[in-house]
Amino acid sequence: MSHDILLCDLDAFFASVEQRDHPEYRGRSVIVGGRPDERGVVATCSYEARKYGIRSAMPMSRAVKLCPNAVFLPVDMARYRRVSAQVFAVYARFAAQIEPVSIDEAYLAVPSGRGMATARKIREAVRRELNLPVSIGVSVNKLLAKMACELAKPDSLKQIKPEDVPAVVWPLPVRKLHGVGPHTEERLHQIGVRTIGQLAAFLESELVRIFGSFGATLHQYANGIDTREIEQVRKIKSVGEETTFPRDVYDREAVLRTLLELAEQVGYRLRRKKLKGRTVTVKIRFSDFSTITRSRTLLNSVDEDGAIYKAARELFLDNCGRPPWRLVGIQVSNLEDGSYEQLSLFAERKKEKQLCFIIDELREKYGKDVIKKAALLNFSSF
Repeated sequence: MSHDILLCDLDAFFASVEQRDHPEYRGRSVIVGGRPDERGVVATCSYEARKYGIRSAMPMSRAVKLCPNAVFLPVDMARYRRVSAQVFAVYARFAAQIEPVSIDEAYLAVPSGRGMATARKIREAVRRELNLPVSIGVSVNKLLAKMACELAKPDSLKQIKPEDVPAVVWPLPVRKLHGVGPHTEERLHQIGVRTIGQLAAFLESELVRIFGSFGATLHQYANGIDTREIEQVRKIKSVGEETTFPRDVYDREAVLRTLLELAEQVGYRLRRKKLKGRTVTVKIRFSDFSTITRSRTLLNSVDEDGAIYKAARELFLDNCGRPPWRLVGIQVSNLEDGSYEQLSLFAERKKEKQLCFIIDELREKYGKDVIKKAALLNFSSF
């Protein structure tokens, strides 16, 4: 059976949640992200703030200069995840096939011909039940649904039918096409291609010569063709956390305490997702912005904080070079189902695993700061 594809995107999600929960913020510029006096970046901002040129991933220091009277708020990811789950529960009432893209974005498949009617119902339900704005794009494939959603923003609906492509899509600049980043845009400009229509009319064989197999994909996308299916279960390839220090750090022990905290966060996420991993990777960024990653594949897969930290600690000490350090991160990959344990391994790690689950339960009930490893108790900001 053919389907209509919907792309549902919560508008300025983090900022919208803050404005919803704090009436005094409504109508004001709200910027959510890192601390303005440190090296944080903007996670998202309200549409009021965007009028001043604020955008995601912008350094907070720059955002403060552009909009000094804005409301600056830290990221409350636990709360945003709870609200996201409520929104996705609404989506599930209207569509059996859902592909989550991120915390605030998802593709839905509904019976052909019912896309716009379903989109209206979803938008009304999200606004009525959760008081949040959502923009929805509707089309016959994911590419056009995404482009329709971008044109619908903020807080509206837009449908692009295949026959609309020449009038609606082709006049747009090539950077608006999925898969076209700054480098690809520059290459296209060099060959005289500035609009999606010009790309659609360009000889496909010549695009393949210039861009390789991606050239064929570009040509298809420019003509509104996209054969990607809805992926109801997106396979997780890795779980990671990293932190950028407010100031360059010279104390090796302070970095190790940060790695311990990151290991706890990664372990918690693995256990929540019932996953274990065999490969632990440490990311290290130095004060000159040079960055290295070093990995170690373990004999057995792990999800315990201690095992993750042990591997990360050894990798850091073996590769940390000379201080100062600017950023560290931990990633666990080579994942597998963590629902089952080999009995012999379970016996060896039983105490630590039980402790991890107890701590997980306490944090879920009372917040992530209710309990910390002893090494973190006297750990203040750098």
